Amino acid sequence: MGFFEVIFDSNKRELRRLEKEVARINEVATQIAGRDDAWCRERIAQIRAEIEPAPYEKQKELMTKHLPEVFAIVRDVSERTVGMRHFDVQMMAGIVLHEGRIAEQKTGEGKTLSATLALSLNALTGRGAHLVTVNDYLAQFHAEWMGPIYRTLGLSVGSLQHDTPVPGRKELYRKDIIYGTNNEFGFDYLRDNMVIHEKDLVQRELYYAIIDEVDSILIDEARTPLIISGSSGEDTSMYYRADEIVRSLRGKDVTGEDKPTDIFEQRKMVDDSHKDWDYEYDRKSNSVSLTSRGIARVEQRLSDVLRGGGLFDFENTEVSHFINQALKAHSLFENETDYIVKEGEVVIVDEFTGRLMFGRRYSDGLHQAIEAKEGLKVKSESQTLATITLQNYFRMYEKLAGMTGTAKTEEEEFKKIYNFDVVVIPTNKPMIRKDYPDAVYKTEKGKFRAIIDEIMECHERGQPVLVGTVSIEKSERLARMLKNRGIPHEVLNAKHHEKEALIIAQAGRVGAVTIATNM
Repeated sequence: MGFFEVIFDSNKRELRRLEKEVARINEVATQIAGRDDAWCRERIAQIRAEIEPAPYEKQKELMTKHLPEVFAIVRDVSERTVGMRHFDVQMMAGIVLHEGRIAEQKTGEGKTLSATLALSLNALTGRGAHLVTVNDYLAQFHAEWMGPIYRTLGLSVGSLQHDTPVPGRKELYRKDIIYGTNNEFGFDYLRDNMVIHEKDLVQRELYYAIIDEVDSILIDEARTPLIISGSSGEDTSMYYRADEIVRSLRGKDVTGEDKPTDIFEQRKMVDDSHKDWDYEYDRKSNSVSLTSRGIARVEQRLSDVLRGGGLFDFENTEVSHFINQALKAHSLFENETDYIVKEGEVVIVDEFTGRLMFGRRYSDGLHQAIEAKEGLKVKSESQTLATITLQNYFRMYEKLAGMTGTAKTEEEEFKKIYNFDVVVIPTNKPMIRKDYPDAVYKTEKGKFRAIIDEIMECHERGQPVLVGTVSIEKSERLARMLKNRGIPHEVLNAKHHEKEALIIAQAGRVGAVTIATNM
């Protein structure tokens, strides 16, 4: 039996077990049919009174015992309050999430509603249940959308936003259920580790969390560090001088060029006096280096600050660092792709979500180099005060679960790093969507022309179109092309995030065209 056959056989066995659990829930549902909201709230309060004071191991037993009834009550209340009744496959997903595993559900199969089951049950421990999502908009939207279910059950709910004040955060963490982003939860943990008095802590214990788009957060962004930094009070004038020097240099993009592996070829490259450019940069490896010609030119311009020797001698380490960061700022970081300038500030664009990361700064002097490049006031370089990776942060939760539309392909990694099992949940109805193969073009120009042609065809049919792009620059390039063709459209990227709710609300209208980054 092959590897994939083993995987899918185990998934079938798991689904058969879940079907039996759902049958138990449906049986309980018939017994509570016709009960009103007051009865449901009272019954949930009774179950909570039994679970909350119990020791952790006993809590697990009691949650298993009461799962069928709690899930049946949540489904009943959901139908009355938000007009949605959980399908059996969503009940399966809820069980998987409660058990601390990953539920893979196809797009449109209702992950948000599935999560309400496990969140409600685990909130009855009184230890807090967190739903981790990818951005503030979704955190607030889902908390408001599902909120009536929780409140009818007597559970408190809130959303953690980047602009939530510190006093409000402490109160928020006392709620039974919180929706928020991975960054906000992580930064609150770091800030708590910097306070002196216990009364200033905002978080309580990290008990239970469901991570939406779990592959993105725990695999793609796993090693991304969350960093809290403070000003070092250094002199910033050297950033401007380094920027001025780098502007006078000539660079060459060597991205994708073959690098010699033979030692004799490498030695030949040491003598690069034949090169008529000053530095080389490789976007793929995120590296930049001066050529012999470039070193000579920089040393000449900095002769008044170099302490004997050359630019790369030990005593000139600090000076060479300024030059290196200026080179990176000019060659590896692009305005409206990696960052934008907003109200006199350099604001980083999240490479995974396309959203603005207010308050975040590049470290090691890079942010200052970009500020100098953009002609802004350079703030003092920051020093790291606290840091943690997302991977290490989420490992501290006592129980962790995840949701996504694509987890099976990373199942081995999930198992190895987080001891996560992945369960593929079937769709409620047979899949009728057609997935076409990728279209590949020789040039970007040809690709963009084909995209515009297809958008026009869909628009003329009255079919709404969503076009995903990898950067602000690409989204606005497409927007310009659409404007030239006279096609009305909306652009949703980090520069226009204030209009997000309005743009999303109209995106499904007849003939609507929406160009978006991965927000």
